[in-house]
Amino acid sequence: MIDLRSDTVTLPTEEMRRAMAMAIVGDDVYGEDPTVNQLEQLAASKMGKQSGLFIPSGTMGNLIAFLTHCERGDEAIMGDQAHTFIYEVGGVSALGGIMVHTVPNQLDGTIKFSDIQNAIRTKDVHFPTSKLIALENTHNRCGGVVIHQDFINSVVDLAQENGLKVHMDGARIFNAAIKLKIPVQNLLIGVDSVTFCLSKGLGAPVGSVLCGEQKFINRARRIRKQLGGGMRQAGILAAAGIVALETMVDRLAEDHHLARKLADNLRSFSNINIRENSPQTNMVFLDLIDDYPKSSAQIIQELKNNGILVGTSKNRGFRLVTHYGITKEDIDKVAEVLATVLQ
Repeated sequence: MIDLRSDTVTLPTEEMRRAMAMAIVGDDVYGEDPTVNQLEQLAASKMGKQSGLFIPSGTMGNLIAFLTHCERGDEAIMGDQAHTFIYEVGGVSALGGIMVHTVPNQLDGTIKFSDIQNAIRTKDVHFPTSKLIALENTHNRCGGVVIHQDFINSVVDLAQENGLKVHMDGARIFNAAIKLKIPVQNLLIGVDSVTFCLSKGLGAPVGSVLCGEQKFINRARRIRKQLGGGMRQAGILAAAGIVALETMVDRLAEDHHLARKLADNLRSFSNINIRENSPQTNMVFLDLIDDYPKSSAQIIQELKNNGILVGTSKNRGFRLVTHYGITKEDIDKVAEVLATVLQ
């Protein structure tokens, strides 16, 4: 199968497998796993933060960040297309008692500055307390688009003026940095916390890292344990994360190149439209034209029958994600098969 559903389906490299087999381990809950400690220090350095925390998943990382920044009844502001709002099972509300205040995402993944300003509560006994602004980079639902540094800086300034914190869901933050050709930490200046995934484009089998100031991470570590995320000899997993950070970041540019090639191959197809802003990184979003008779479910099944897996997006749309393991030949085959399926 050529699997374009997500970059979460990447498989670890041989170097990762060797590192996992040879990892020196200890009990991470006691802080005694040297490989986990090395990963956390490396991740924090790359993010420009004081400390890091190895976490089983990005969803847990975002949840821990929210629970660390906010108390029950506090309010977090985020875009209405945010991954945390749509795809994380309402965890921040169900487990944290945190109110979510959504404002519209724009096509470029940003939020209007005026909408954020208007969402910040005034100090009134009737209102919940605005505590956090959450951003996402790259922005998944908006097409894998890159959020630029100027916008992030403006949001950070606004948050600081109003006593709020800023959390970055940076699951694919390295994709953004590669696209912009800047160090990843430039996108996080003044941001209080960031979660990024090792198990997407970077190819590690498991894990994310949450980074921030030391005091924040100390509290986050307790919440990780509270949520059942305390791991023991986790260095076996962390070893793959170290290899991912050291060897897999720069190659994300290849995924971007293949996504552009795929989009270019499909632009002449009369029965589909490529969405505005797509692709900026490793995601190509397509929609069937209104009068095309087949449903998206039919197209997905026919592609599967021909050895290609794609994801759904909205009612008549698709998401195709390039990643480690996808080749130029795969891209050519996808275009060839899709041309036949769409006839």
